[in-house]
Amino acid sequence: MDKALADLIKISNITGKDSTLVQGGGGNTSVKTDDRKFMYIKASGTALKDMNSKKGWRRLRLEPVLSIIQDKALAKLDASIREPEVVDRLLLACDDNLAGGARPSVESHLHACLDKCVIHLHPLVLAAYVSAKGGRVRLERLFKDRKPPPLWVPYADPGFMLAKKIAGLVDRYQKQYGQKPSIMILQKHGLFVTVGTADVALRLVRMVIKTCNSQLKQFKPRRIKPPSKDDIAEARQAIRQAVLQATGKNLPVTYLPIDKTVAAFMQRKDAGKLLATPALNPDELVYANGSAMWLENCDARIISRKLKSLVAGGQKPAAAFVIKGLGLFVAADEKMTPVIAEITTGSLFVRMQAQRFGGINPLNKRQQDFINNWEAEAFRKQQAG
Repeated sequence: MDKALADLIKISNITGKDSTLVQGGGGNTSVKTDDRKFMYIKASGTALKDMNSKKGWRRLRLEPVLSIIQDKALAKLDASIREPEVVDRLLLACDDNLAGGARPSVESHLHACLDKCVIHLHPLVLAAYVSAKGGRVRLERLFKDRKPPPLWVPYADPGFMLAKKIAGLVDRYQKQYGQKPSIMILQKHGLFVTVGTADVALRLVRMVIKTCNSQLKQFKPRRIKPPSKDDIAEARQAIRQAVLQATGKNLPVTYLPIDKTVAAFMQRKDAGKLLATPALNPDELVYANGSAMWLENCDARIISRKLKSLVAGGQKPAAAFVIKGLGLFVAADEKMTPVIAEITTGSLFVRMQAQRFGGINPLNKRQQDFINNWEAEAFRKQQAG
C-alpha cells in the first residue's frame, strides 16, 4: 500500500472513531504523495471511521485540482452552475481504479493548497467557540502564546468560495509569518490541521482539543427519574402523527436513552430559547434538518403546527425533538437515526457552552439557503443514509 494512503487511513480511523471530534459523515482528511503529484482524500459523505484500503477515499492528480482555485472564471459563475462544474472537474482528476461512483470530498481543491497531511474535523469543544458571538476573542486569548498563531477563517459558503477564501488567507499568512498555518479555525464550521506528517497532525489535534476544553464548563445534571414506557410510547405516537400531518411522511420515531448532555439541557430554564435559533453549522442542517424542536409536552397538534411553521418560513421540518422530562426523539429512517441523534446531542452541548461566550451565532438565512440548495450536500446525506 502507498504510504500516503496508509497515513490517510490511519488519521481517518483514529479521529473518526471519536464522536466528539466528528459526527456522522462530516469532516475530511487528505495526504499527498512525496512527489506532490497525487493526493489521497476522503470520499464525500462517507464516515472517517469506515475508511479502509478498498473504500472511503479517492486518489486525485494534484495539478488539475489546484487549477480549480486558480480559474478566475469560476468565481464569476452563479453557484448553481459553478458547484456542479467543480464536482465534475474533481471527478475528472481522479486517478484510481475504485468502482462504485464515490466522489472525492467537495473540499478537495481546498486541501490541495495546504500542507502534505490535512485533518479537518468538527470538534464539539471547538464548536462551542466558533458557534458563539464572542468565540473568536476567547480563542485568541487561549492561543495567545502560540507562535505563529492559528489562522481564523470567517464563514464562507462551503465548496469553491470557502476554498478561494482560504487560499487567499493562507497566501497572506505565509507572507507575514514565512510559513503556511498549521492550525486553521473556521467560523461556524470546525478545525483544519495541516502539517508535514500524520503523527504531528494527530498531536496538534489533541493539543487544540485540550486547550479549548480548558475553558468549558462541565455540566452535572441533577438525577432525572426515568420516564415510563407509556409516556415514551405516547410521545412517539404524537410525534409520528404530527410529522405525518405536517409533511405527509410516515416516519418511524425512535426514543434515545437520556445521557448526561440531554439531561443537563432539559433542566435549563432557557432550553427553548437555545433551540429557537437555526442550525449552528452545515452538518446540523444537512443531516438533522437544523436544530431540534423543544417541547414542553407531546401534543400532536402543537408539534404539527410548529413543523408547518418551519416549512412556511423556508426551513426544513425538524427531525429531532427534545421533550421536557422525557428526552430525545428522532423521526427518521433506521439508517439516519443514529447520525441525527449524534449530531443533535452534540448541538445541545455546543449551544449550552456557546451561550456562555456571548450567545449563539447560528447560520443566517442566506447561508442556510445555499446549503439547502447545494446538490453536493444532498449527495452527502444520501451517502450517509
